Amino acid sequence: MDNKKFEAVLILLVPQVIQLISENDRHDEVKAAKIFYASEVYALLEQEDTKLWHFSALTLYHMFLEERRTGRILLPEET
Repeated sequence: MDNKKFEAVLILLVPQVIQLISENDRHDEVKAAKIFYASEVYALLEQEDTKLWHFSALTLYHMFLEERRTGRILLPEET
């Protein structure tokens, strides 16, 4: 995927994850964004070669929750 398409995907996907954090964890969107941007899930999502951008916002949110809960990231198995 070229860089512009990858950036476009992130521009659409990241706000959805932040919204889920904000709604479910009861943070305002600024706090939710700061928490997500500091996560390892986001660091991996930024790297196109990890292919995390293939996952839905909900899946990424669950990965984020797992990271916060356990300190580890579990990659879902693709079906």
